[in-house]
Amino acid sequence: MSSTAGGGDERHRPLSHPVNTPAAPAPVGPYNQAVLAGGVLYCSGQIALDPVSGSLVGEGDVEAETRQVLNNLQAVLAAAGCSPDQVVRTTVYLVDLNDFGRVNTLYAGLFGAGVAPARACVQVAALPKGARVEIDAIAVIA
Repeated sequence: MSSTAGGGDERHRPLSHPVNTPAAPAPVGPYNQAVLAGGVLYCSGQIALDPVSGSLVGEGDVEAETRQVLNNLQAVLAAAGCSPDQVVRTTVYLVDLNDFGRVNTLYAGLFGAGVAPARACVQVAALPKGARVEIDAIAVIA
């Protein structure tokens, strides 16, 4: 909180704002789909959940899962008035690093034009709900 020169009037400005949309799956825990803070959008990791049913799509097919993950991520970006070309950083989590090539091909379809985001890709022991891929993102909103 800050005080004005007059002394008694204090105003609280939130430092961050939640971003949530029904076009992406509802969070499965105590978090938001994204948080906007200081012109930067921090998107939570998306897995291949159908936004309507909440069920995992793809039946173990990493390409089908990746398509759904990217659709979910695009929906969150759009809810914040943002597009994929504003994404500056992503992290890709894979249960099996051997899936990298197939995931990367689909990823490049969304993020490959222009200046591609900085990225890390890591293999993890497991992901929520038995997913094979998860992607989070950070975007700058000018």
